[in-house]
Amino acid sequence: MSFVRILVHVVWSTKYREPVLSNEKRQLLFDHIYQNAKSKNIRLLSIGGFVDHVHCLISLNKDDSIARTIQLLKGESSNWANKRNIFPSRLMWAEDYFAVSVSVGAVNSIKNYIANQEAHHSNMSFDDEFESFKIRLALDSLNE
Repeated sequence: MSFVRILVHVVWSTKYREPVLSNEKRQLLFDHIYQNAKSKNIRLLSIGGFVDHVHCLISLNKDDSIARTIQLLKGESSNWANKRNIFPSRLMWAEDYFAVSVSVGAVNSIKNYIANQEAHHSNMSFDDEFESFKIRLALDSLNE
């Protein structure tokens, strides 16, 4: 029997980083993404974000790829939101995304980070957050 534990922190943004994910609508979207993931056997451990981006902590199954998993979450969620006119304008996701592996010991820390995105972004823009991620990853690779 196979045992796979691949944890990935994924971040994607709205197209052109449009701030369309207002508070109440954002939670409705996140609830839907969670339910959709569950129906597709995607183990979504945490979801959160802010007005222009989404964070997810995903535990990949043995046959999953990051690209296919993100495609399923992004494509279906924008289609669902647009059919229901959830947002004032069409919800479109940027093509790119950020994905990084997470150690089992960091799961609670990452879940907390994802849950507190609104407070986090009162002090830091999405661009600054992304640069911070890249700097931390570069420093981590130097310490290996």
